Amino acid sequence: MATRPLEDEVIHIGQLVVRPDEFLAVAGGHALSLSVRELGVLVALARRGGRIVSREDLYREVWGGAMRSQDRSVDVYVHKLRTKLAHALPGWQYIHTHFGFGYRLSPEPSQPFHETALPS
Repeated sequence: MATRPLEDEVIHIGQLVVRPDEFLAVAGGHALSLSVRELGVLVALARRGGRIVSREDLYREVWGGAMRSQDRSVDVYVHKLRTKLAHALPGWQYIHTHFGFGYRLSPEPSQPFHETALPS
């Protein structure tokens, strides 16, 4: 007979709650509709506590193998997650790109783009 752990893993990141053992992510009090891969990427980032995770490490952890050259799977799923998080939590950005390194999950207020007038 299998026993259930006393406490399931719960990861809180701002207004985002991730419950990997329940295959659940809740943003702003509402459950997100995520695919298995989207949830896998989110969990892998959430477990790193705001640290940068390389694309290769994300692929290895979520897809279970070595990433092939020119594979954009991680980027596609990160884009899907960003879109869903932005819709659920407007005004906040959760997934940040670190070019040449990877991705980081950390809640930060969205910065709207402001054009500044260039001096003549």
